[in-house]
Order: sequence, then C-alpha cells, then structure tokens
Amino acid sequence: MSDSKILRLGDVATFSKDKVAVSALDLGNYISTENLLPNKGGVMKAASLPKVVKTTAFNVGDILISNIRPYFKKIWRATFSGGCSNDVPVIRAKKNIEPKFLYYVLSEDKFFDLVTETAKGTKMPRGDKQVIMNYPVPYFPLETQKKIAAVLSALDDKIELNNAINKNLEEQAQAIYKNMFVDNFNPAWKSGTLGEFVEVKRGGSPRPIQDYLSDEGLRWLKISDVTALASPYVIKIKEHIKESGLNKTVFLMSGSLVLSNSATPGIPKILDVDTCIHDGWLYFPDSKFSKYFLYLYFKHIKNQLINLGNGSVFTNLKIEIVKSFPVSLPDEKILKHFDELITPLFEGMKNIARENQKLGEIRDLLLPRLMSGEIDVSTVEI
Repeated sequence: MSDSKILRLGDVATFSKDKVAVSALDLGNYISTENLLPNKGGVMKAASLPKVVKTTAFNVGDILISNIRPYFKKIWRATFSGGCSNDVPVIRAKKNIEPKFLYYVLSEDKFFDLVTETAKGTKMPRGDKQVIMNYPVPYFPLETQKKIAAVLSALDDKIELNNAINKNLEEQAQAIYKNMFVDNFNPAWKSGTLGEFVEVKRGGSPRPIQDYLSDEGLRWLKISDVTALASPYVIKIKEHIKESGLNKTVFLMSGSLVLSNSATPGIPKILDVDTCIHDGWLYFPDSKFSKYFLYLYFKHIKNQLINLGNGSVFTNLKIEIVKSFPVSLPDEKILKHFDELITPLFEGMKNIARENQKLGEIRDLLLPRLMSGEIDVSTVEI
C-alpha cells in the first residue's frame, strides 16, 4: 500500500515503567515466566503472589512478551490490568497506534527470531531491549491498522470460541467418566493394576538425537508440542527425524494414545497424525480399555501420578509407577455403553481441533501479507 512506511518499535510504543503492588490479597494479578499462559490473543487469568511485591504494571491492551530463555517466542495481549515480573516486558502502544495491530506485528516469528538471536547472557539469556525497540514496524494510518487487526482478530476470535466449545465438551466427558467410574463405583468390578489390563511401553530415541533431526522425514513428537495444547488431540508436530532413526525409536499411527512421563509428566494426548515418540513418552499397544477411557483415567489421576514421580530437576514417571497404579475393570457392557456416550464428544473435539489448525494456518499466511501491504484492506468494513 502506498500509505505505509517502516518505523522503529520505539517510535510507536514504549516499555511500561509504572509500578504496582501485587499480593495474594489484592484484586490485581501477577504474570511471570512461570505462569505465562499459552493462549495467543489475550491473557485471561493469572496467579497471585504470597506476599506484596512491587511489579511492572500492565493495562488492558498492553502487550506482554516473554523475554528470558527458555520462554522465548510467547506473546500475550492483556485483557485485564495487573503486574508482572522483570522477565516479562510490557510494551504499550503510543497514541494513534492500534494495540491489536501492534500485537500482530510482534506475533510474527521473525520478531522472536531476532530476540532469540540477539539475547544476552549465558545461563538464562535475556532479550536485548534496545534491539527490541529497534525492530521495524510497518506503519499505516490508524483506520488501516484497525482493519488489519480486525481481519486477524476475527480468525483468533473463532479459534478462542472453538477452544471454549472444546473445553465444554471435555468437561462433559470428564463428568460422565466420574459419574460412571468414581461416584458409582461397583465393588464387584475386577480390581487390579493398570499393568494387568493394559500393556504399557516406552518410546525410544536415536542418539545423539542432533544427528537425526531433520527438516523433513518422520514426525518427532516432543513434550513441548503438547504442554500448551488445550485439545486432547495432537494435530501439529514441529520437528522431524531422518528415517534412518526409525529402528531406534517407536513409530505410532494416528489414533494412538500417549502419556508424557518426563519433563512435564502426566499429560495424555491422542495423536491425529503419525509420529515417532522418544523415551519421554509412554504408549499402550494393547488395552482392555478404550483410548477415551484411558485419556480420562489419566486426567483423573494426574496429580497422584506426579506425586509418585521422582527427579531432582524434572519429575519423571517410571514405567513401573504407571503399571502399578490401581484401576478397576468394569464388565464389557458398561465399557461399551461408556464409549457410546463418549465417542461423539471426542469426535467433536477432534473436528474442532482440525478446524483450529486450519484457521491458524490461514492467520499465519495472511499476517505477513497484510503487514507488507500486499493485501488491500481498504474495502474491509469494521
């Protein structure tokens, strides 16, 4: 577009220097690198502090970025006011700059690639604020900024709505599980351990893994692919390994259930793509329970599993812990009825997750074209 030009981030925004006192008793909220939320598009809630501290203040519409490794490449647009730690810089749009537009400018991967590449420090590198403020920002008239933000927000709003629907569907599934197998437990059911009814196996990893990572080949599921994933389904996997590593790992077909057992243990997910899994994952090649039952079972006992884990830095779940966890086997008729109730809910969640994946791809495709002016939004009505 002829009405666009390139400015510096420092020309259109500032870092917040305001301070606010936050405590467990305050109505204010505290954002830190430990509790930054995974949702793109807006911070919805935050943890409170056990004591009063002076923190950097943020307001509705401010942009929060994670600025310390390993939390790079995360960004939020605040939907409430509160305070945050020094490792979460608050970027505030100046006059005549649409905050949502600026949020999308900084959502591009190239922004965080620059922050990561120029970070300073050895143990926990931090992004250089001077470099951040020199980041190039395409400038459009305010009305054009609002139209660009509206196009991208429409996609994000639909994704958020879908996430809310999926959350409701999963809560329904959990309620059915609890009603049938917890609240109405039948002592006549066959009691035992999970390992008696389910084959529990661990994934594998070719080593050194750096020699096998590739831009193409077999998908390689990492724990980081699921830690911020709200859906039960794994739709997208970022990394790949060479096919030469296949005999040293475990290849699973779409539809398989996996459970994380290291780093962030106790996360069950259902694969919607074929992938290889490393030894930080457990899988279940033979089971008297359906994958839906096991998914809800693992969600129900997650905290208990974690409490049984060990490890000085990361909690790890030994395979024996999972195998020896108590479970009861209802009769086949009850399990069949349960699956008949649950299957439509999980199918709905899967379809929504697939739709969200497509919507995210459309947004990510449009974003650079809108920012470059390649796509004209002058006829968009908002």
